[in-house]
Amino acid sequence: MKKILIALDYDPSAEKVAEMGFAIAKSMNAEVTLVHVLADTLYYMPLEYSPVMGFTGFTDAGLIEPIDLEELKRNALLFLDASKAHLGDSNIKTIVAEGHFAESILKTAAETGADIIVAGSHSRGGLEKLLMGSNTEKLIHDTTIPLLIVPTKKTEEPS
Repeated sequence: MKKILIALDYDPSAEKVAEMGFAIAKSMNAEVTLVHVLADTLYYMPLEYSPVMGFTGFTDAGLIEPIDLEELKRNALLFLDASKAHLGDSNIKTIVAEGHFAESILKTAAETGADIIVAGSHSRGGLEKLLMGSNTEKLIHDTTIPLLIVPTKKTEEPS
């Protein structure tokens, strides 16, 4: 394996996913690309918003400002650059993709010639999973490239 694609989102577990993928890449002397997918812009709303249930409190619709896609891209690049700095390798490449998570990851993997994709799994609630599906499941179902899923579910400490 010469090229590893690591998919990161803004979840705090992204650090664990990045570190795991990077450790594998270093052990194989492989090239690393970090990717973040800008999916539904509703996830980036500045107000309290739930993609499943809508707004969590009353708000005047006139107060909702349009989302600046270019600013979202800049912030995603800053996030990827911070992840790259955390990993301590200036040779890491970064990409901000747009679209559905699984489709964008697979397209980016094909474009970069990735030999393996590293992604995290999130435990989502039943209603959210039912309505939105699981991004990880879609990725697993549609990929032809080997995939490493890093479990990110928080485990309870033994008492």
